[in-house]
Amino acid sequence: MAILKVIEVLSDSPTSWEDAVKNGVSKASRTVKNIKSAYVQSQSVVVEDGEVKSFRVNLKLSFEVS
Repeated sequence: MAILKVIEVLSDSPTSWEDAVKNGVSKASRTVKNIKSAYVQSQSVVVEDGEVKSFRVNLKLSFEVS
């Protein structure tokens, strides 16, 4: 039986939400091993002078605890 733990990660990207997700998973995987899934809980953008400057995601990452 596997035991999974869930952590919350906030990540952003100047390019897209997809890139923000990839950045968050990539950065978290440097210290968190055995990541099994990422759930996008919410998405938002930062707007400056009427233009989107940054895409943000709130991720829930699950990983197996050994």
